[in-house]
Amino acid sequence: MDVGVTEPSAAVEPGFDAWVEARAAALLRFGYLVTGSQQAAEDAVQTALVSACEKWARVSRHDDPDAYVRRMIVNAHISAWRRSGRRESPVAEVRDTAGTDPAQTVAQQDAVWRMCTRLPTQQRAAVVLRFYEDLEYGEIAAILDVTEPTVRSHVHRALAALRRELEASREGES
Repeated sequence: MDVGVTEPSAAVEPGFDAWVEARAAALLRFGYLVTGSQQAAEDAVQTALVSACEKWARVSRHDDPDAYVRRMIVNAHISAWRRSGRRESPVAEVRDTAGTDPAQTVAQQDAVWRMCTRLPTQQRAAVVLRFYEDLEYGEIAAILDVTEPTVRSHVHRALAALRRELEASREGES
């Protein structure tokens, strides 16, 4: 057996496997948007799922296990980021949109993603939860373990920073 690899316990909590199977893709997408890279997303999701499995009896009793695990993903990423003391610059995921110029769409998505990667971790997480996951501020506050006004402040500051950067890039094109 490799060092650092743990064997799953034989007594996995009933329902956990089915829940993970149903939610894994969505959790990985969420992790990617929060972390900015596929590898960091996989690491954060794996860390969160290991912890969720160990605590599944408690996690599954929550009103919204998805929100609980999303919070665990955010916390896992923040912990990993603090340990490493650095940020990664991810490459944007490209999705083809019918009826538009693919090159322009890719350029716009890449520009937006690059702007988002420069946001502080908490601000980026708040923006992803608000505009990608379409969660209310109270739900985001619970996931990030902060107050609702703090979430509003994160979103406000992130959007202001994105606007400033967008205006600066537009002025640079003129």
